[in-house]
Amino acid sequence: GGLCLALTKMNKIIEVNTDDFDCQVEAGVTWRDLNAYLHDTGLWFTVDPGASASLGGMASTCASGTNAVRYGTMKENVLNLEVVLSNGDIIHTNGELTRTRKSVAGYNLTNLFVGSEGTLGVITKVSLKLNPIPDIFLSVRCHFPTVKDATNTTIETLQSNVPVTKIELLDEFSMKATRKYRKSDLPENPTLFVEFNGNNQEVEYHCERFKEIAKENGCFDFNSTSVLEERNKLWKARHELLYALTNLKPNSTGISTDLCVPVSKLTEIIQKAQDMLREAQITGILLKLQILWTKRKYLKGGILGHVGDGNFHAILLLPKDDESEIQRLKRFANKLGEYALSLGGTCTGEHGIGIGKKELLKKQFNAESLELMKRLKKVIDPKNLMNPGKVFDLS
Repeated sequence: GGLCLALTKMNKIIEVNTDDFDCQVEAGVTWRDLNAYLHDTGLWFTVDPGASASLGGMASTCASGTNAVRYGTMKENVLNLEVVLSNGDIIHTNGELTRTRKSVAGYNLTNLFVGSEGTLGVITKVSLKLNPIPDIFLSVRCHFPTVKDATNTTIETLQSNVPVTKIELLDEFSMKATRKYRKSDLPENPTLFVEFNGNNQEVEYHCERFKEIAKENGCFDFNSTSVLEERNKLWKARHELLYALTNLKPNSTGISTDLCVPVSKLTEIIQKAQDMLREAQITGILLKLQILWTKRKYLKGGILGHVGDGNFHAILLLPKDDESEIQRLKRFANKLGEYALSLGGTCTGEHGIGIGKKELLKKQFNAESLELMKRLKKVIDPKNLMNPGKVFDLS
């Protein structure tokens, strides 16, 4: 047996320090609720995972989101944590009262607990960095002949130091699913969804520079807007992707990869996935056409990429009751994960290890590194009470 803790009622925003651009909240406050509270202060919290997640959970999983390419993940935005350990001790990872933007006092306990997936302690309070709300947000949607054209645009944009706030990729199958789901006339081509923010002059300048790069890579049908209602409509295709994909195959389940590679390796890993599918005698292209044919049935899926930081998700759909197909695709995902590691990537960019990626973790870290992690776990949680069985096995 065991206990499952629900911290949803720990939902107080304890303090907001507008002069210092920081705040402290209880673990059950969601990022959406925090931003609603902050609206009249001229500040906002920038980490934005798709769900309206709690900030304690976001710290525990080192959540990311569409703004990570500019503002970073939770690891870059958490200043301090209050944590209850398995023996009941309460600690503050950066000192009880500390809320400075930098500190080298002692070991970095904050980053030890951020991303620990609940295996070291229960996060009860979170101190966070805040940022000024920009004067203007400008959203862009642009289409490309191929995924390679879109990824090349991303790489060149980053190399040119164009400060995008978001840059997201949907492949052609994802766009086809979205078009059908929304009954729209959007092109069924690989599409980048991009956002800029700042003052009006700099946003216009950076958008024009991005447009030049995109056009050089074959971009067509370039759309941009700073009007809130139009921006929300433009981003709808991106935010509704999962619903659009499952709409194609009712009663299906999804398997999502979470690989992250250096941005310069994005095109290479996509091409490798295509080669692996051919070697597996599966006709079709996983990350491009996204329609996989086997001798028994067809599978469907789509790719979503936070391509500005090299993170992408291949979302594969298959019947919920077909365990053999689920296992087959898990093996494929593990093999693709191994290739990502060979490119200097990681087996998980933002979803975490949990129980599903423990074998890949062993391939990313050598035995000595894993043993050190286990020793830390045993010292902090000697009875293995905190989320046992996650990340790695102690036996």
